[in-house]
Amino acid sequence: MFSSDESFATRLAQLTAQHDALLMRPNRPLLNHNGIFRRWENPVVTAEHAPLFWRYDIDPHTNPFLMERLGINATFNAGAIFKDGKYLVVVRVEGWDRKSFFAVAESPTGVDQFRFWDYPIDLPETDEPDTNVYDMRLTEHEDGWIYGLFCTERKDHSQPNDASAATAQCGIARTKDLIDWERLPDLVTHSGQQRNVVLHPEFVDGQYALYTRPQDGFISVGSGGGIGWGLCKDMTKAEIESETVIDKKVYHTIKEVKNGQGPAPIKTEKGWLNLAHGVRNTAAGLRYVLYMFMTDLNEPWKLTHAPSGYFIAPEGDERVGDVSNVAFANGWIVNDAGEVFIYYASSDTRLHVATSTVERLVDYVTNTPSDPLTSAACVQQRSALIAKNLERLG
Repeated sequence: MFSSDESFATRLAQLTAQHDALLMRPNRPLLNHNGIFRRWENPVVTAEHAPLFWRYDIDPHTNPFLMERLGINATFNAGAIFKDGKYLVVVRVEGWDRKSFFAVAESPTGVDQFRFWDYPIDLPETDEPDTNVYDMRLTEHEDGWIYGLFCTERKDHSQPNDASAATAQCGIARTKDLIDWERLPDLVTHSGQQRNVVLHPEFVDGQYALYTRPQDGFISVGSGGGIGWGLCKDMTKAEIESETVIDKKVYHTIKEVKNGQGPAPIKTEKGWLNLAHGVRNTAAGLRYVLYMFMTDLNEPWKLTHAPSGYFIAPEGDERVGDVSNVAFANGWIVNDAGEVFIYYASSDTRLHVATSTVERLVDYVTNTPSDPLTSAACVQQRSALIAKNLERLG
């Protein structure tokens, strides 16, 4: 029951205290880890992190019971950038109304104390307005701009009687400060719908290079799929004439249904570190996990190393949410010390961080065996490791 003597001022003070405590709650790395990365105890951004003044009408005359008027359902799938010593994530924020929008949250540590900027991003529209926008990848390009590539969703007017029929394409915007954004025309390709498009941070053969994910439909990739690669001459009129799939779907693996690029890759001395998501089907529905691979330093469309299996999969409470059994990432940060902050979302609901280093990730990618693709070959692979270790243990 509601308290009959709870005043507006008392309730506001309680909400404010609870919110401040959440924002200042210290995060701690979990003791158990696999040597590749560390998980952290608490999610870094949740729906409860959204400012009170985003959600409540803080006026006793128009909202005497201090009700939540414009609620936040989820905060997930964030692009990320390290700028001026701050860890910034461009979060996909979803309201109770199912509409997503972008908002910047800032942290001094990268693992806690994330606070949203006062206003969400005011993203300009094209001549064909977006119904929904989400999953922005940030790329600080050598041309001097910060590009945000995201999914723009609109009603599929070829199916007017199906209220769930939609089309997905790659929207493009650019900025210098994450405050003022210039909207550019959507990416033009010749492969149906597009999701998970990512801009490479450097010019390749004097052109902009993009990772794509061609697909036939809004959800199903159909005859498409795989992580594609294409070049375009001008991001203000971005068009890819042809796409080459550089990382294919593979039967009975973590990426047998579809896969897609995560954030822009990290440049290292041994090659480009890539983070991606893979999807397989189960009796309980689709399962999303993260995996890594490396591409050639000078020819980044050529895959050089591919560790077996997943890199991060949803565990424990991460498996429960709006869309359960999902781990998804489209943002990571390398700071000045070579530490890597991997911002991954769980079950389309909340944002987490896992931390590693460039050195560890390069070792993981280049020295972890690849998937031999059959049960018998996997047994041989594991038995060889067992024999080596037993001999060493004496």
